Amino acid sequence: MSDARRVLERLLRKGERARLRGDAAPVSLPMTEASARDYLSLRTLAERETFHAQATLAERAGAIAVQRDRHRGDGERLLRLTVIDLDALAAHLGMQLLDARVGEAADLLSPWLPHFPVLGQVLDAWRSDRKVRGHGPEAAQDLADAARAVQARLDDDAHERILRRESARLFAGRAQASKRLEQLTPWLDLLNSGTLVADGVMAKEHVWAALGLRREPQPLLVAGTGTLLLDDGVELPLATPFLGVPVDAVRSVRTSATCLLSVENLASFHDAARAPGADRSLLLYTGGMPSPAWRRAYARLLDALPSDLPVWHWGDIDEGGFRIAAVLADTAAACGRRLRPWRMSPLHQDVDGLDTHAPAPAALAAMCRWAERAGWEDIAQALRERPLCLEQEALHAALPHDGDASR
Repeated sequence: MSDARRVLERLLRKGERARLRGDAAPVSLPMTEASARDYLSLRTLAERETFHAQATLAERAGAIAVQRDRHRGDGERLLRLTVIDLDALAAHLGMQLLDARVGEAADLLSPWLPHFPVLGQVLDAWRSDRKVRGHGPEAAQDLADAARAVQARLDDDAHERILRRESARLFAGRAQASKRLEQLTPWLDLLNSGTLVADGVMAKEHVWAALGLRREPQPLLVAGTGTLLLDDGVELPLATPFLGVPVDAVRSVRTSATCLLSVENLASFHDAARAPGADRSLLLYTGGMPSPAWRRAYARLLDALPSDLPVWHWGDIDEGGFRIAAVLADTAAACGRRLRPWRMSPLHQDVDGLDTHAPAPAALAAMCRWAERAGWEDIAQALRERPLCLEQEALHAALPHDGDASR
């Protein structure tokens, strides 16, 4: 890009910002060190002549007015560039103005607006020259592709799909079609959450799982005593250390368990399945962020259990762990249940010698928000009193029983 073009594009952007503010005053750029270092740093006559020629072409196109230094006799030194016609300047540079770019984005996204109201907020932000998830209206095609993918998942009755296989199906004929969904991850999160700004950091695997997309098939892992009821009347005895079944096939359960405990991480699930009292517990592995299909199976199991049976969740003490807990708490609440935290309060853990770290202020705020959304106000307060992050694998497995209120 030439030095003159850089300066003219800077002038164009300044003019666009003024138009957005409704400022009708002519916009100009003084040829000073602060505004046009590209011009003042020119050293050779050829460089200056090239710059002056390009400025003159823009002037002849009716786009700008050029103020020259007449006091030096030759009138060659440029003092100021002023926009005469912003649209003409954009045309001269072969660029689209913001309103035109947002108009094209709106046309592309219009079929999806009824399905995803957040897209209206996205377009409003772009019209105000604000970025959304780091991008402007040039990302409209990505957002339209993400809308297509999310709608396909919503229409799929909460079944789980393999990430790259689903991507290849949706975007067949495109270059790298099988990887397209992975490229769209920030937009998938925006559409699924309905918020312009990400609420903290969410692992990409959690974004996919929330939509029922997995890198590989993920069975429901359950441990305990009793019988699991599947499709077509199939009954399977629960097993130790665990039983794995297709998540879509689960219909109900019969068990003498005195509590249900969901566990975020696989290693901790296996440890819990071998811990004392496992024969009196019904244990579920969430697979990280529980997918829609997993949550539907979870709801069916909750509906089959006695109404007074305690329902617990054990996860990481970090942002992702409390986000997962909030998702589970929503599902439990829809079934008339209260999800209880198990070993997720930093005040009730002996962390001496364990690998802990203090969360950044933004991460701590997100942890507290998710804890509160789970209905765990006491945990949120504990996090504020003793801010720390701790992976559940660092703790030995222990199970809640007989009304145990340990946190």
